[in-house]
Amino acid sequence: MALNIIDDTETVELGPSKDGTYDGAMGGTELMNKALYERVDNDLLDEFYIIKSRVSWTDKDKPNVLWLHDTWDDPEVQHLKEQESRDRFAKLVFVSNYQLATYNLALGVPYANAIVLRNAIDPIEYKEKDKDVVRIIYHTTPHRGLNLVVAAVKAIAEEMGDKIHLDVYSSFEAYGWKERDKPYEDLFEEIRQHPNMTYHGFQSNDVVRKALQEAHIFAYPSVWPETSCISAIEAMSAGCEVVCPNFAALPETTGNFARMYQFNEDMGEHANVFANQLFQAIIEHRDENLQKKLMFQKNWVDNFFNWDLRAAEWTDMLKCIKR
Repeated sequence: MALNIIDDTETVELGPSKDGTYDGAMGGTELMNKALYERVDNDLLDEFYIIKSRVSWTDKDKPNVLWLHDTWDDPEVQHLKEQESRDRFAKLVFVSNYQLATYNLALGVPYANAIVLRNAIDPIEYKEKDKDVVRIIYHTTPHRGLNLVVAAVKAIAEEMGDKIHLDVYSSFEAYGWKERDKPYEDLFEEIRQHPNMTYHGFQSNDVVRKALQEAHIFAYPSVWPETSCISAIEAMSAGCEVVCPNFAALPETTGNFARMYQFNEDMGEHANVFANQLFQAIIEHRDENLQKKLMFQKNWVDNFFNWDLRAAEWTDMLKCIKR
């Protein structure tokens, strides 16, 4: 397959509010924060000041809990190298063992005052999927690998015609920063003009969850070091096969269920390997053994990343801090 890749990688910096979330945003951190306050006793939560990743202020009258979602090399977490800074927090909460390990190795954050409380979702009801067209979905921000997905689908469509379709739900509008989409407009337009692709822009999580029910494959050639990956968790709950590299937290998050390949820093090599893996996923999507695995996958995700379980873990942790 001949791949034409638009290199659209860009560093994105956004400004947080006092508690570390972004005003008007609907990204993963904001969704997790909203769900936490919907499921854990608010009287208990109000006894603490819970900061999401980026510290601009700490409460002198309450125990401070730092809930970390970002990567270890983010400028906003470098203060954790200092014991004096770490001592401000009653607990450091991480979203994966991978993330905690990187903070330990790179910043010297000790395990003693840390805990891993993974992200969680509401399970997505499984629905029968189209048997004529293989629907591929990409539903995260564009800088994480969208250009590789577009290149792969274009090449595969030349062989498979209208038997495949890519749906793209991708925009920095999720963080309330529509201007950050500008470097990707050529890529978005390429999607709009292709008969095998549809660009949906930013949509609410409810809309994306419904789209996942119709999708067969979550195509995610990640070039971003995920600390968890809510997009993969939701895709797995919806019964999608995840095609992704063994990069950062993705092996931990997908629990050996993904169609996983070796990550490669070389963009061209990565693109070719991903395209071949995606092609195999498309032609094998009806395989009986695969379908059994996807149902096992859904059962595992729905139980392991369930908010009922996670809310209980948060409650136990906060009560332990109070003692």
